[in-house]
Amino acid sequence: MKVHGRIRVPGDKSISHRALIFSALANGSSRLSGLLASADVQRTASVLRALGVSIPEVGRDPIVVTGDGPLSLHAPAGPLDAGNSGTTTRLMSGVLAARPFASTIVGDGSLSKRPMQRVAAPLTAMGARFAFAHGDGLPMTIHGGALQGLTWRCEAASAQVKGAIVLAGFVAGVPVEVHEPAPTRDHTERMMRGRGVDIRSEGNVVTLNPSATMHALDVDVPGDPSSAAFFAALAALASGGEIALPGVCANPGRTGAFRVLGRMGARVLWQDMVDAGGEPIATLVAAPHTLCGTTIEPHEVAALIDELPVLACVAARAAGETRVTGAAELRVKESDRITLVVNNLRAIGVDAEELPDGFVVRGSDRPLSGRVHTEGDHRIAMAFGVLSAATGGAIEVDDPACVDVSYPSFWTDLANACA
Repeated sequence: MKVHGRIRVPGDKSISHRALIFSALANGSSRLSGLLASADVQRTASVLRALGVSIPEVGRDPIVVTGDGPLSLHAPAGPLDAGNSGTTTRLMSGVLAARPFASTIVGDGSLSKRPMQRVAAPLTAMGARFAFAHGDGLPMTIHGGALQGLTWRCEAASAQVKGAIVLAGFVAGVPVEVHEPAPTRDHTERMMRGRGVDIRSEGNVVTLNPSATMHALDVDVPGDPSSAAFFAALAALASGGEIALPGVCANPGRTGAFRVLGRMGARVLWQDMVDAGGEPIATLVAAPHTLCGTTIEPHEVAALIDELPVLACVAARAAGETRVTGAAELRVKESDRITLVVNNLRAIGVDAEELPDGFVVRGSDRPLSGRVHTEGDHRIAMAFGVLSAATGGAIEVDDPACVDVSYPSFWTDLANACA
């Protein structure tokens, strides 16, 4: 299978969520271009609308969001439905914790099983109250109000928890300091600084000082590196050709998967790097070469956590063994991605082993075929879709529509890349 062409992947999901939230909290009008029009981002828009923010239909391009500051957010008339979006739930928890009303967040079956105590704990320490209907999952009711400043040491590296604490501090007008065990993606810090907020990063510590206002800012959302990784993986698995992916966010906290693909032998190049709104953006060019297994160490995981399923699929065709550890966070994503990746690899004929905090994949060139069970997880569907395209199409994905939460045009772009 040879690959070719230029593919413009959809706007970055993390930046799209934050662009909507920060524009709603700002004073003034922000013009947003290139927003990801996925189910998850639509949920953030709908939650903000329920709080009184006027947001046009996401999918038009561009849209203009006019904010009137955080104090303009009012109590919702009913439950706030986050669908399948953990980012919506956790980031908006920080905002809601600092407003003087109660709000209940609900979600679909998958999101309702994901742990929320990790975000509730620091916000409770700031003065909010949380009530859970079942364990520490959704539905979750937040009783917000006046908060106090906080210094918090995160047990696990999580950009969403960090973002929730920082947002709570901003909305409440109190200082916060977050210590992370390892650096996580820093879109929150970059985007808030660009809007005039006094937020600083030094090593693994993020400090926010009270800011009176957040300025409006126009944003052109770059391509999502997590989406681009699937096509870089496709190119790595190909027999020839190359794929160019223009306008991709090249933030160092998001490019770990490309470093690993290069280490495995694929040709991965960044070209025409520019800075736009505090984020580095470039054209990613990927091409095949002889692949070998690698070891992904715990300190690397934060920069490629969402790409581990597709890296496992690449490893299925790499010579030797690929070992991943320090990735226990995969168990509390949209699915238990460790178990699901290993079980599906075995189901199609790959030698794979589950570890408590990762997995081992032993590559081969044997024929692969079978049915993949995604449990509605978009990253699993896309990862095995890539492996199927690269190995002759004998791998069937049971729920291809689940990719809509992050990449609605994925299957079309995949077919075009292989045509």
